[in-house]
Amino acid sequence: MRLHIKDTFNKELPADKDTTNYPRQVHHACFSYVTPKAPENPLLLHASEEVAELLGITKEDLASEDFLGLVTGGSILKDTQPYAMCYGGHQFGNWAGQLGDGRAINLTELEHNGKRWALQLKGSGLTPYSRTADGLAVLRSSIREHLCSEAMHYLEVPTTRSLSVSLSGSEVMRDMLYNGNAAMEKGAIVARVAPSFIRFGNFEIFASRGEFDTLKKLTDYTIKAFYPHIESGTKEGYLAFFKEVASKTLDMIIHWQRVGFVHGVMNTDNLSILGLTIDYGPYGWLEGYDPNWTPNTTDRQFRRYRFGNQPQIAQWNLYQLANALFSFIDESEPLQEILDQFNTGFHTKYLEMMRGKLGLQKEVGADRDLISGLEKTLQLTETDMTLFFRLLSQYSAGMDVEDVKALLDPIKDAYYAPTELKDDILEAWHQWLAQYVYRLQLEEISDTERKTAMNATNPKYVLRNYMAQMVIDEAEKGNTDLLNEVFELLKKPYDEQPEKEKWFAKRPEWARNKVGCSMLSCSS
Repeated sequence: MRLHIKDTFNKELPADKDTTNYPRQVHHACFSYVTPKAPENPLLLHASEEVAELLGITKEDLASEDFLGLVTGGSILKDTQPYAMCYGGHQFGNWAGQLGDGRAINLTELEHNGKRWALQLKGSGLTPYSRTADGLAVLRSSIREHLCSEAMHYLEVPTTRSLSVSLSGSEVMRDMLYNGNAAMEKGAIVARVAPSFIRFGNFEIFASRGEFDTLKKLTDYTIKAFYPHIESGTKEGYLAFFKEVASKTLDMIIHWQRVGFVHGVMNTDNLSILGLTIDYGPYGWLEGYDPNWTPNTTDRQFRRYRFGNQPQIAQWNLYQLANALFSFIDESEPLQEILDQFNTGFHTKYLEMMRGKLGLQKEVGADRDLISGLEKTLQLTETDMTLFFRLLSQYSAGMDVEDVKALLDPIKDAYYAPTELKDDILEAWHQWLAQYVYRLQLEEISDTERKTAMNATNPKYVLRNYMAQMVIDEAEKGNTDLLNEVFELLKKPYDEQPEKEKWFAKRPEWARNKVGCSMLSCSS
């Protein structure tokens, strides 16, 4: 492999002076040097040719021992110094202090075709930030991250990427549901790729400790490297930086809501400073449309990170970032103004996004009521979000709104219990669908044009949790055929792919309460 190494983070920012690898508090340093644990018997399960190409890695390289050594920590690239980042974070609304890369090790930064990429291993061993953990990861969580990172990219959602997933050859002890039933699982390693893995928490940790010199170095570096059009070192520059971070975060959240994605762990250490979806733990896509749903068993009681609360949590997290940057600005009003703009901006962009999902190009004042009515109607019975919006593209302005059966028929497959729908629910659906047809009559585009536009906004295929679990179950048995199949499916989520129609279906009933399909934890 011929890679163009161009490290900056560990060249331009202060390093931990202690180079020994044991859990500890690290002060006045943005990172600690650490060497990945060499795997016992590594095996590459899957690699993304598209991500490899971003880095200048060829298809032939993917089959080489050099590549296997790179993505499993078995070998270190010449002239590189792997490291783990220092950061803190608010977890479930509470300040958790120092967290850091407890099971992630940054190998190097690469430059290819004028773009910079950081390459990171997740699950490759202890770091000074591992606390009481082992720094390792297991197969189930690693497959979920690998699949979801790439699925989100092809859904056009801002995200970190995944280069590969590999077995380490070792077993790892995990308590999957934190209920005292720990068991050995197959160890695995994900090779993750992003322009940077800097999070909100990187800034919070230094502000919380009063280490403002280190905070300034990190902030100036981040602006120079990733927001080069902004002049750092001035109050106006730091405000412009915060405003752009808020804007990118808003765009990411709008995409989450568009496709029905629930992150599950929106702690401040899990929000990217670049507005990328980062750290795929107990995530999920809405099956039945339910704003109160969270895939995270740890969050089941208070549902802080539920689907409908994601915009508010993003704003709350931005507030914490504003607190961290406050020392550079020294007044709260302009920061508060940006936070207020996030809120108003969300409502504006959410309306635009929902108009797109409904195939509405004209702006009509009553659209807010139409959308609000839909959100309420969707919750009257368990209605699959992905299927519903995809099937909605079949409606036309010329439909007979008095023919109840004909009006309800196109979306019947989106209901989880269609034969049990009560008359009042059917009537509510009839009323909303009639409103929708009347609204379509105000549009000027053809039904064909609208269907094309809707199908480019509403995916046909998403990574449902039961699908990921089926892939995991097969991989646990040594079979990666389904991993390959699902990976390829998710590369074209908006295409019809008639040969793969079996995946355009509601969650099967056997998966409703199955561990891994409906119940997930942060355990990895």
